[in-house]
Amino acid sequence: MLEVTFRRDSRNRLSSVFASGHVEIPETSSDEYSLVCAAVSGILQAARLGLEAHVKLPLDLTQRSGELAMRWPHSAREDERVAAILETAYLAAKQIASQYPQHVRVIEETEA
Repeated sequence: MLEVTFRRDSRNRLSSVFASGHVEIPETSSDEYSLVCAAVSGILQAARLGLEAHVKLPLDLTQRSGELAMRWPHSAREDERVAAILETAYLAAKQIASQYPQHVRVIEETEA
């Protein structure tokens, strides 16, 4: 199971994204299922690239096999470009999770 958590601050602005796990695909499943993990990973990596290369946003980033943690400065949360990139990633990940709920779970939570 791949789990992606999108956190929002008290003003409902996305503040961080955490992804962990892999989609475990039985050998008997179709190639369609083997692309699920890669699709979500591609969405999150595209968001990272947009934030770093387009917006020039310094990220607090941890990435290793099966895990991604991405946070951005509080001051960047008002930037419309940042919101557009991250909200698009959220919507895309949710869409995949709705199509493949047995493999992907998207969680939205508020920071403590």
